[in-house]
Amino acid sequence: MFRTRRRGRAVVAGVCLVLGLGLIGGAVAGSWIAEDHEDSAARGFAAAVPVWHSVPVDTLFPPVVQGAGDGPGGADRTWTRIAVAPDGGCADAFDPLLWKVLADAGCRRLLRATYTDATQSYVTTVGLLFTKADPAGMSALATRFRTQHLAERPDLMPRPYAARNTPAAGFGDDQRATWTISVRTDAPVVVYAVSGWADGRSVDTPQPAADAVRAGATTAQAQSGLGDEARGLSGQIAQRLRRTVGSAATNATKRPS
Repeated sequence: MFRTRRRGRAVVAGVCLVLGLGLIGGAVAGSWIAEDHEDSAARGFAAAVPVWHSVPVDTLFPPVVQGAGDGPGGADRTWTRIAVAPDGGCADAFDPLLWKVLADAGCRRLLRATYTDATQSYVTTVGLLFTKADPAGMSALATRFRTQHLAERPDLMPRPYAARNTPAAGFGDDQRATWTISVRTDAPVVVYAVSGWADGRSVDTPQPAADAVRAGATTAQAQSGLGDEARGLSGQIAQRLRRTVGSAATNATKRPS
């Protein structure tokens, strides 16, 4: 009996030792994975900083953008670029109240382009605001937008970029119909889009794109698909930005130190 108990205790001790080593190994491996993830995120964020001047405009704002399933009811969309604004600062590019919200993140550079749909019925300006904020600053800005619902406020709509002799020639502040704003936390960038009708009609009650694309929405923006224009095009440009930054981060790790 005594020997049996000793053997039992030895087995239990061995099992505990194996489990303990497994837990320690798992914790160490988890720590390494977390560190690798953090390093990768930091490299990606850093790689995004110079994108505004190191990447051709046709890469960020292609002449033609295909949006598979981005239209009403999952229809495909095609947008054609009709104007590119000169890259510059943020002076006069945003309404004062919106710029007051964004100012804490700073303005490194602002890139904008305006597109029209295949029928030239709608015009959409999409913008990439490259900020001066670090990851903590972008996270704080994203949290503020989310918790205070700032992306849904009509008094915080981005301004459009109109260009002469294009379907967007009459696309001014009064023609803004719907919009979307996304604060990135993986890059120092705010992505936005604002849409309106190409015929220059004014809009008394703008509606956030998120509301215009909801099932059952009956506003003019919803029924015309304008919400899909803003959301779909900004989403496509954001995807291109992510791919561009990812490639830049990968190339940076391959360069000899």
